[in-house]
Amino acid sequence: MILKGLKDKFKHNSGLKYLRQEVAQPRLRPEGRSGIQAVGILADLDAFSDVEALFGLTEVLGIHPNAVKVLGYKSFYDKNSPYATPVFSDKDLGWKGAVENSYVLEFLGREYDLLINYFQGDNLLMQLVSLQARARIRAGLHGVDPAYNDLIFSCDISDFGLFTSELKKYLNVLKEIA
Repeated sequence: MILKGLKDKFKHNSGLKYLRQEVAQPRLRPEGRSGIQAVGILADLDAFSDVEALFGLTEVLGIHPNAVKVLGYKSFYDKNSPYATPVFSDKDLGWKGAVENSYVLEFLGREYDLLINYFQGDNLLMQLVSLQARARIRAGLHGVDPAYNDLIFSCDISDFGLFTSELKKYLNVLKEIA
């Protein structure tokens, strides 16, 4: 039991070291297209549980329903319990910042026009996944290091309606949606 605790602490420190190194490097962005066709949403399901509201972005942004990929984070989850959304947790942290979860690997295997980091505060796993995701534009909430987001909205995590209306307004200004 003591060895497992030490192992988890070393993994956490290894992840923090990897995160600091990656944040210090310039981020590569996919180029060549404009407009929003694919959206990835990284959501903290401990703080925001209305997953259906996340899929409402299809109407707001005028995209196909299958163009939105949601990945949820829970600090603890039971693998035997069914979840409507793919979920990862703290126990999926591997060595050197790797997240060992098939849902995360599938999420990171895609390229997104818009990545929404719908979480607040410092969360090592969510920051690692956000940093490793390939996206042209990144939007998120205040309270997170600006290195993870291009657009930062100052609203509460429970007010997804305000977040989507502000996101739509700024994407119109950037001429990403009509």
